[in-house]
Amino acid sequence: MAEPRGPLMSPGFWLHHAALAWKQLFERRLRALGLTSTQFMLLSSVGWLTATTGQPPTQQEAADYAGADRMMTSKVLQTLAERGLVTREPDPADARVKRLRPTDEGRDLVRQGIRIAVDLDEELFAADAEGLRAALQRIAQTARDPTTFDANPAITGRSEITADTYPPGLGG
Repeated sequence: MAEPRGPLMSPGFWLHHAALAWKQLFERRLRALGLTSTQFMLLSSVGWLTATTGQPPTQQEAADYAGADRMMTSKVLQTLAERGLVTREPDPADARVKRLRPTDEGRDLVRQGIRIAVDLDEELFAADAEGLRAALQRIAQTARDPTTFDANPAITGRSEITADTYPPGLGG
């Protein structure tokens, strides 16, 4: 097991801070469109899924694709519908299920938001973009795989964290 070396040596610490910094910059640029990053991610997911599957996605499919919480997704999509950026229609097979479609105005905002995201990615990641994308994709897929991590140390090879695992003064 690796020894604790402090947060500045943790890739997770820097991944967290890099994600926060990227999101802050993205949010700032999306303000011109009147969107938050969450609204953009859900709206663009609805557009992408509609275009690539040939049918409007359900709220759950959009939430899953965007990596968003189900309850929060419902509230955000309601706001987007009230703004006229997406329509929410009952599924013909199950009226409890809502199918989503971006409106013309919603598609226009998605196009503008994609340009903002592409430009920001180019500014921040430039030549490292492909390698970084591949590494982040691998991390996300591994972390979401329920068979990857398990609470049983015999399976994972991880030992229990105890007070003596931490540096002096940080133990439990």
